[in-house]
Amino acid sequence: MGTESAIIPAVPELFGTEVLYRKWEARPLAPPAKGLFLLVHGLGAQSSRWNFLAEYLAAAGWTSYAPELRGYGLTPERPRGHVDSLRVWEGDVLALRETIAAENPGRKIFILGESVGGLVAFNAVCRHPGAFSGLVLMSPDFKNGLKFPLSSYLTLAACLLFHPQKTIPIPYTSAMLTRDAAHQAVMDADPGELRIGSLACLMSIMREQVKVKKLAPTLNIPVLFLLPGTDYLVDERANRKLFAKLRFADKTIAEYPEMLHALSIDLGREKVFRDLLDWAGPRT
Repeated sequence: MGTESAIIPAVPELFGTEVLYRKWEARPLAPPAKGLFLLVHGLGAQSSRWNFLAEYLAAAGWTSYAPELRGYGLTPERPRGHVDSLRVWEGDVLALRETIAAENPGRKIFILGESVGGLVAFNAVCRHPGAFSGLVLMSPDFKNGLKFPLSSYLTLAACLLFHPQKTIPIPYTSAMLTRDAAHQAVMDADPGELRIGSLACLMSIMREQVKVKKLAPTLNIPVLFLLPGTDYLVDERANRKLFAKLRFADKTIAEYPEMLHALSIDLGREKVFRDLLDWAGPRT
């Protein structure tokens, strides 16, 4: 576990025009998997955050794709940190799904979302039956656990109607995401990591969180919940409650007591990655 922070593989370039995305090809020497992954990052993150996981998947024969969600990372939309609605991100995820299907006919597509990306992935699966073969939720944001200051709520109340693109700070640090000190430094120095969100974006997240309970009974594909032991960003109780309410029989939950919110970049991540492939392999 001590070597995990020492190696940071090169990140592939962005592809696309309307929807920007990265693609990690399966290693030529690895037996090709029968499925692929579509990886959806969370609020404030970017597609390069998936590099550790995507490289691990590639070495095991899995190709993966990850959209750069509008308003974040290297997307051209301005102001940064803004999107009118989570439905925009959901539409981009579905558009990328069509690209993946066209490039890989006959192969199953698994969607994996982290944090707010988990909320987007969950909605896409429930609202578009048949689009995906499996759903993985990594610390999904079904209920906020962050402590916003009073000033943020006052700004939301005063400016949402006439200035929905106004942004406010998202009160988290890299140390709340990962115990990997070396990667904390990488994140803190990366201008693509953006800890702000627009009022419209944040309000849309809250609206979509309210709808989750109604959507849950419609989920009809295998689902895997991957949850940390300590999460400063998300209310973990909401995730466990939602898992209990799912009616589809093929549902699995795995918990990692020592880990923090961003399982894909925290120390011990390779255990999470192994568990992910152990789950996905039989379902291809």
